[in-house]
Amino acid sequence: MKMGRQEKWSVVFNVCRQLALIETIVFLPGTIMIQRQILDTDQKALEINLDERIYGTFAEIGAGQEVARIFFKVGAAAGTIAKTMSAYDKTFSDKIYGTEKSGRYVCESRLYKMLDHEYHLLDSRLKKERSSNLFFVFADTIAALNYSRTVSGHGWLGVRFQLHPDKKPNDFVVHVKMLDNDAQLQQSAIGVLGVNMIYACFNYFEDQKSLIDSLLDGIRERVQVDLIRLSGPDFNSVDNRLVCLDMVRLGLTDVTMFDEAGQNIHASEFLYRKSLMVVRGHFRPPTLVTDDVFEVAYQQFKADPDVDGSESELMAELTLDYLSWNGDVDEKDFLDRADMLCASNKKVIVSNCTNHISLIQYLDDFKIPHLGLVIGVRELSEIITEKYNQHKDDMLLAEFGQLFTKRIKVYAYPALSDDFETLITIDNLPVPAGISFLVKFLIENGFIVSVEKYNKEILSIIPNNILNMIKSGETGWEDFIPENLARKIREKNLFGYSA
Repeated sequence: MKMGRQEKWSVVFNVCRQLALIETIVFLPGTIMIQRQILDTDQKALEINLDERIYGTFAEIGAGQEVARIFFKVGAAAGTIAKTMSAYDKTFSDKIYGTEKSGRYVCESRLYKMLDHEYHLLDSRLKKERSSNLFFVFADTIAALNYSRTVSGHGWLGVRFQLHPDKKPNDFVVHVKMLDNDAQLQQSAIGVLGVNMIYACFNYFEDQKSLIDSLLDGIRERVQVDLIRLSGPDFNSVDNRLVCLDMVRLGLTDVTMFDEAGQNIHASEFLYRKSLMVVRGHFRPPTLVTDDVFEVAYQQFKADPDVDGSESELMAELTLDYLSWNGDVDEKDFLDRADMLCASNKKVIVSNCTNHISLIQYLDDFKIPHLGLVIGVRELSEIITEKYNQHKDDMLLAEFGQLFTKRIKVYAYPALSDDFETLITIDNLPVPAGISFLVKFLIENGFIVSVEKYNKEILSIIPNNILNMIKSGETGWEDFIPENLARKIREKNLFGYSA
């Protein structure tokens, strides 16, 4: 079997990694970059300890007690560590950092309270005596796998740090999901991740991809990092939407999210126990049809008697499959689409989920009572046909059982046939004869429903035709795109537009 360019380099990469020659390969549009020699965790911690400029505090609560220990273990910690503390008791923690409205201790707001409190103490007490130092605070709040195994293990970690003694600090915040099946192994992985974070702050701050990729040094396959947020004076030029893209491209996670303002967000902070509708698409560009899909499908979803419409969210999903061309992702094209979705006031999922089952499995942690997936009838036909061809001899029912459950409903948006003469709905969905009985069952029992109240007059709009009009300078494309998005395309020269 003939291998492509990326596959060949992947083989080279795996050999080099086994020989400890390199740590990672980064694939970018048209280029391949081999980066970073391997440094083990102790080497990183010792380098920080031997840097006389760096000085700070460690505050770890919950199961996160490992990061400071590594810095003590490697030696020369006296020149780096001002204080370590662990408020393991919840009441004592509340006395120091205050209470949380949510009642949770492993959450984003607790982490920021820790960073605020500890950095204020460090800066107010030592600024005069150590005016030439680069101050930092490392904080984490972690819930490891518990005895009854009802908590799988996750946490929030952050570093507030200076790169210049006379400047305000930056924040580097992550959310991690631990994959080890043992609490002690999870704690040790947190120790490694914390060291990786601190090292990256002071060594990779100018190289976003190395900073992100280095987080998994020594712990690949043991953790998933599904949120990274970079902010502060030294990260003013960072677009956190690109951070989301890099996290997925570099394999830190299969799913990450950003909000309407382009800031990275985590599902545990806004989706927990809420119903969710997800619209997957190319959004290149979003058209009047896209607007209609979001509007009418979401209204139908919220009107479902089983769904609490006041406790629900609507999100768009961009997958690497939809962003890639010949294995490459054009970052400008990704940002153009992201601009459109943010301007449409949509939260966005960036994923590497080639099928919806992977996304469903990721969302399971957040106890979402009802999940709606909006799929065009053409895509639905392709999904059903593909699954039938892959599993028609075995596991067919199991495969469909993962996608169609009591809490998941697929909303199929109608389309016109290629000749624009026939309306395709779930009632005349083209599927293999051998699976038609199962599709009929899913429709009759409400697992697949047709999107109602759609605008039939605009179904002839084809996004790729509109994109070609924009690129070629042809007039009239504005008639097929929401007015505010057309204005943004012109203002920012998106999708190849040139005045």
